[in-house]
Amino acid sequence: MSDAGPINPGSLSLADLRAERSALQDADDVVSYVRRAAQARLDLARAEAARRVLAAQGVVEAVDPDISGELRRVLSNQLRPRTTSTGAPRPPREERFDMGDDERALELDRICADNGFSRLGGLTDDELSALVAALESFERAISDDRRQRFERIDALSAELARRYRDGEVDVDSLFADGNGNDPQ
Repeated sequence: MSDAGPINPGSLSLADLRAERSALQDADDVVSYVRRAAQARLDLARAEAARRVLAAQGVVEAVDPDISGELRRVLSNQLRPRTTSTGAPRPPREERFDMGDDERALELDRICADNGFSRLGGLTDDELSALVAALESFERAISDDRRQRFERIDALSAELARRYRDGEVDVDSLFADGNGNDPQ
């Protein structure tokens, strides 16, 4: 994970605890977006591989000869609302990130450029397999990063909940600004 290592949540002040959790949530917005982009590109590469198999079997009428026909299906799978079987949707947060210079987004772009994603239909079978493998590896790494981030967010949230439950922090402080002042 690219963020700082684990911090003992019990050693943080309330303001630092909230700030650390907020920073991790903001970072997750970027990681989540990059992960979805990687999954969509991986789905497109896999769809191209499947199209080739069906074309080789003579089932060309069941498949678009050009992968671009799969775009709607692949992208709609990435964007559909989540259900209880696919995971709860996270409430949207204000966008506070720029994907243009994020190292993970740039890495995904490099993987795609280095492996010929822009010419998906023109790749040899071996090149397509290498692209799929590179995207799978990247997606696994991003997913692991995200899982570790959620573990840290959960630990910070548990500490915050413990402080409220044990009376160490007044519930009214939930409505205070970042400096502990009542906004009224």
